[in-house]
Amino acid sequence: MASSQPFPSAPPRPQPGFSPSPNPNPSSTADALQTLQIGRAPPPSAAPRAASIPFSSPASRFGLSRPGPPPFASRPPTTSAPITSNGPPAFGLGASRFPPPPPVAQRPPLAGSPASIRASPQAQVSRPFTGSSPSVPPPSSQPFMGSPPSSQPFMGSPPSSQPFMGSPPSSQPYMNPPPSSQAFMGPPSSRPFAGPPSSQPFAGPPSSKPFGAPPSSQPFGGPPSSQPFGGRPSSQPFMSPTMPFPGTPASSLPFGTPSWQFQTQQGAPPMPGTMQAPPRMFGMPPNMSGQPMAPFPPVTGHSPLAGHQVSTQSKIDPNQIPRPVPSTSPTLFETRQGNQANIPPPATSDFIVKDNGNCSPRLMRCTMNQIPCTGDLLSTSSMPLALMVQPFVLPHPSEEPIQVVDFGESGPLRCSRCKGYMNPFMRFVDQGRQFICNLCGFMNETPRDYYCNLGPDGRRRDVDERPELCRGTVEFVATKEYMVRDPMPAVFFFIIDVSMNAIQTGATAAACTAINQALADLPEGPRTMVGIATFNSSIHFYNLKRASQQPLMLIVPDIQDVYTPLHTDLIVQLTECRQNLEQLLDSIPNMFENNRVAESAFGAALKAAFLAMKPTGGKLLVFQSVLPSVGIGSLYSREAEGRTNVSSGDKEAHKLLQPADKTLKTMAIEFAEYQVCVDIFLTTQMFVDIASLSVIPRTTGGQVYYYYPFSVISDPAKLYNDLRWNISRPQGFEAVMRVRCSQGLQVQGYSGNFCKRIPTDIDLPAIDCDKTIMVTFKHDDKFQEGSECAFQCALLYTTEYGQRRIRIINLSLPCTSMLSNLFRSADLDTQFTCFLKQAANGIPASPLSEVREQITNLCINILHSYRKFCATASSSGQLILPEALKLLPLYTLALVKSIGLRNDGRLDDRSYWVSRSASLSIPMAFPLVYPRMISIHDLASKEDDGSLLSATIPLSSEHINDDGIYLLENGEDGLIYVGNMVNPDTLQQLFGVSSVDGIPTQLVLQQFDNDLSKKLNDVVNETRRQRCSYLRLRLCRKGDPSGLFFLSYLVEDKIPGGLSYVEFLVHVHRQIQTKMA
Repeated sequence: MASSQPFPSAPPRPQPGFSPSPNPNPSSTADALQTLQIGRAPPPSAAPRAASIPFSSPASRFGLSRPGPPPFASRPPTTSAPITSNGPPAFGLGASRFPPPPPVAQRPPLAGSPASIRASPQAQVSRPFTGSSPSVPPPSSQPFMGSPPSSQPFMGSPPSSQPFMGSPPSSQPYMNPPPSSQAFMGPPSSRPFAGPPSSQPFAGPPSSKPFGAPPSSQPFGGPPSSQPFGGRPSSQPFMSPTMPFPGTPASSLPFGTPSWQFQTQQGAPPMPGTMQAPPRMFGMPPNMSGQPMAPFPPVTGHSPLAGHQVSTQSKIDPNQIPRPVPSTSPTLFETRQGNQANIPPPATSDFIVKDNGNCSPRLMRCTMNQIPCTGDLLSTSSMPLALMVQPFVLPHPSEEPIQVVDFGESGPLRCSRCKGYMNPFMRFVDQGRQFICNLCGFMNETPRDYYCNLGPDGRRRDVDERPELCRGTVEFVATKEYMVRDPMPAVFFFIIDVSMNAIQTGATAAACTAINQALADLPEGPRTMVGIATFNSSIHFYNLKRASQQPLMLIVPDIQDVYTPLHTDLIVQLTECRQNLEQLLDSIPNMFENNRVAESAFGAALKAAFLAMKPTGGKLLVFQSVLPSVGIGSLYSREAEGRTNVSSGDKEAHKLLQPADKTLKTMAIEFAEYQVCVDIFLTTQMFVDIASLSVIPRTTGGQVYYYYPFSVISDPAKLYNDLRWNISRPQGFEAVMRVRCSQGLQVQGYSGNFCKRIPTDIDLPAIDCDKTIMVTFKHDDKFQEGSECAFQCALLYTTEYGQRRIRIINLSLPCTSMLSNLFRSADLDTQFTCFLKQAANGIPASPLSEVREQITNLCINILHSYRKFCATASSSGQLILPEALKLLPLYTLALVKSIGLRNDGRLDDRSYWVSRSASLSIPMAFPLVYPRMISIHDLASKEDDGSLLSATIPLSSEHINDDGIYLLENGEDGLIYVGNMVNPDTLQQLFGVSSVDGIPTQLVLQQFDNDLSKKLNDVVNETRRQRCSYLRLRLCRKGDPSGLFFLSYLVEDKIPGGLSYVEFLVHVHRQIQTKMA
């Protein structure tokens, strides 16, 4: 029944338009690490960098500060909401990833034809999650059996096992290279990951093979200078850099030639397309999470599959226990179907998201996909209720970009009570005149310029035309009320340690070379500003604004009461000082080569640089090599004390993992207040007290990079690649984030790299695509069965081109009063990452033994709850694991044996592990504790179909042979283990030597003219691309300490004071039996 228009005086409602957004979606960074140029100048023929890129907008990269009013104050909407796409509407296969920016006069208009989602009509989608139903049987249980019937063995690798994969979302495998085929090869080079140029001051391998990188037929070369992360017009805010490490050559590119071989799946069939099969990455499941395993019906105590009692280790077959299983097929995942939320695929699998109202699970993911109606039910389950939020995660290149909506000066429409933003779950009533907030339940009046009639189904007729009403993720253009000052320039300030140790180890020269090469990746244009300082026992600033003159050094000797020698000219436009800065970086190692000052005034240098940056904010990148010993924030070596205390079982040993004092923390809070983000690159060969230093990056939204022991031969390439990705990856600045949830829940706390000054919000001077924030919740009321609980993350931030945006991420999940539904919908990936972050937070506060016991008890309590309340009557000799969590014991054991929780680790190693875990994403959490291991001596015999990385080996010494060579990688380091009986011909093919003793300890991988060597380089390069990390390689030989170091990562083995995987399962089972009794 049609209704009359209640607001006759309102102007006609315009149809919002879509157009390619100025700001390319971070999805366009699927190849974001590929353009790494190490020690390579652009070819003479390369087009000049986009110096003509129009920066007409008054906005800057860092522009706007936290607003004066509450960051999410209410805003009335406008009549018209032009909508733009947050990136190219869709990437065609083989389309150019970086079209040149249009001139100012030719910018695309903000209206166009509606964008469409590139999903094939034939593609099947995952089945809707049906929600709670008393009639639903309990989730399928897998009894843990010893000696099961041979007809139905308990397989350790069932098709639906929750996977563990090595590929973070950033390694999205479906985009063609640009038409030039050997895409992103960069300057002509036979060594894509070559080291710094031969002119660098530090020693290295022979210049003919600087870092033993593969020849130019391999990817990972830097692009021509016209390629890398060029600036865009200010109307194109989300320009993404190229992927840090690209795929293999065109012949084997994951997004190469057509015809994928898809696997037919019952749960979430793949998305048909004309693309080549991507490499099978570790942990991609053949089935969607939540789908029962084909070979196994639900197992109960009365089933013939129940098997014998598990009481002793001798009854367990190690080959039949649950382990991660790699898979090969990408899947299409629709976030909602039939007005119900779908259970997302495993975070470590490969999938393409179609946003139907809930956000992509890459952006925000919950530990359970049904919410318990009461706090008592949550407590009974023993599972955590938390969200992992990764606001700038790299999407899959085949996904539709995030839409940008501009409501004009009135700003986005919001609930007048809770200030929640308009989203697909707000319900319009009274013929559209009012809407009910899904977060607080308040009835709001619909503004007349936002009014639209409702259709017969009760939905607005324009719902599919407004992204905020049909998409789980949307971005609003913020109004001037969100700003308290004009946009500021994009500032990058570099501080380099020139103490005696840094000079002698080559760390200073490596830092200078890395900065010099990375300058090409800074945004071009007049708004990009740079500054530089060096320090030892004093601080040296450099006046770069001296036309046609040498830079002037300005020394600050006072390291207690620090000041800046000039109020201007220390931070200068890059376009004005580029030549001077490059000459200065070339000369710094020589200027200080005879330096005999061993002291380091690290804290004073930070303070002085901050004072120079205080008016603008920006990124402060520090290269540090020794323990800060003089001036503000000086420290003393606690390493020997730490070794003694840990080995003697001192209950206070954990306090050495806390900052030495509050000086650096106080400085960090001030830095965050003025929007200064600090990243620290530790190029060291000694103890530097990361527990104290990491406080600054953690509080300011930055990151610690750790190169220990620093090697001038193998580490400069990784240092450059890390720096380049740091400044070119998708990121936002001056951010404020708040998570809201439905009445019945409340936010309990946040965890990650940020500064928190008020209870409801967290401040992020910078946040990038690799950072994750954990948000925990608790009940303060009950939910009704069948209702939905909503979560909304609002992130106010400044783009790197000075535009203020509000990114809204929505997730709505069904509520249930049945415990079996909680276990059926449990998300292993998110829950384990939650455990990891809880352990990292507990390490500095409690003895390691207590943290290990707490993590083990979390696992036992969850499995006990399932056994007690959800599994049907069965023999007490069975260990029954919920299908969704059957790998939880393995990952718990791996976490307990990780570097962060072992007694034998160095203080700095443990502190770095804690620092890294704080902001780690879900896909990167798994390799941190359960690395990926493959054999490489037999690579030549494996099929070259992109599956080399999927042939993984369990982390047990039973699978290591003396005549084998193995690669183990944890997302950051790659260990190559060489047995003592390896065939000399294999050694000659891989390393160019005929004996194990001839392989250099500081391994620099080279490519030789044979198939085995080529495949090893392909594996390493693909791993680097997946992990968005250069993957520093280290040689481990059997029989020496490096071999023992490798074996320490084999977490399924028994170790002194630690259980094997089989023994741990027996231990868990006995603990559950004790609780049941």
